[in-house]
Amino acid sequence: MSSFEALEQLHHQALAELVDAATTEALKGWEDRYLGRKGQITQQARTVGQMPKEARPAFGRRVNEIKTLLEQAYETRLAEIRNAELQTQMTREAIDVTLPGRPMVPGHLHLTIQALRELYDIWAKMGFEVYEAPDVELEAYNFDLLNIPEYHPARDMWDTFWVKGTNDQQAGDRRLLRTHTSPGQIRVMRERYPEPIRVILPGKCYRYEQITVRAEHQFYQMEGLAVGRAITLTDLIGTVTQFSHLYYGADRQVRVRSSYFPFTEPSVEVDTQCILCGGEGCAVCKYTGWLEIAGAGMVHPVVLENGGYDPDVWSGFAFGFGVERPAMQKYGVEDIRLFYGNDLRFLRQF
Repeated sequence: MSSFEALEQLHHQALAELVDAATTEALKGWEDRYLGRKGQITQQARTVGQMPKEARPAFGRRVNEIKTLLEQAYETRLAEIRNAELQTQMTREAIDVTLPGRPMVPGHLHLTIQALRELYDIWAKMGFEVYEAPDVELEAYNFDLLNIPEYHPARDMWDTFWVKGTNDQQAGDRRLLRTHTSPGQIRVMRERYPEPIRVILPGKCYRYEQITVRAEHQFYQMEGLAVGRAITLTDLIGTVTQFSHLYYGADRQVRVRSSYFPFTEPSVEVDTQCILCGGEGCAVCKYTGWLEIAGAGMVHPVVLENGGYDPDVWSGFAFGFGVERPAMQKYGVEDIRLFYGNDLRFLRQF
């Protein structure tokens, strides 16, 4: 059989196999077999140099003609197969447009917002007003004016997100995502001086720390501040105890224990008996049966002075507690990560 005859036979064979290719995968195999870099038609083109000189032009032209014809046939067949596959998919996934549409489910407030509004209501009944401070804060307000200078070891308590492009500024002028709501104390004192103060300062805080069932790297916190004449630690304990009874119920046990914060002196932490385990111990309460709900204390004289109030004349107390963690206790949520997981199965329960 001559080279021309073998070429024509290969041409007819390729066309016959092309008709039998019924899927895009089969078609891809056909293309590799005949038109690919190692395909049979490509190999025929490479034999031109081995033929007699007088036969080379005619054979070369015929190889190119067959290759062009096969490429055109391939494109036509590819379009046919894709159209057939699309029709099959449309039939399989057909939508009955005569069916009634799905009803729109009305949205509702996120559990965190519900908790915030409930807390606002309780503190309003106790004579506190809401004061909002910025999320992006100056280093001076977040640390220095709260008796936490740059060299103070207490800064290690807060793993901070710094705002890019401000690290080359002077100390105190750098900006960060606030690590707590306490910077609002300085802002409200400087704004309200020389009036007495009784405010709560809600807002989101940001810390670069590990996420667990009881801790997030961003979370809501609510600060409380009262400044007046002759305010004592007893006033603070009575205030947080009354709040706990209003929020958790009058039968909920509360305990106050000594602690340390650089912006309060003396400092305390307030715990309630863990609702999730009934005081038996669980992962949320670290198996102690008690859950911390607030850090608090008498406003440090340095902080009062930085806010514009004479500590020899004025005194005050401050407290800060989370919003998600009390909601976990009240509604039986065992993992704080659910608040920010955007899982509708969880959110629609509240």
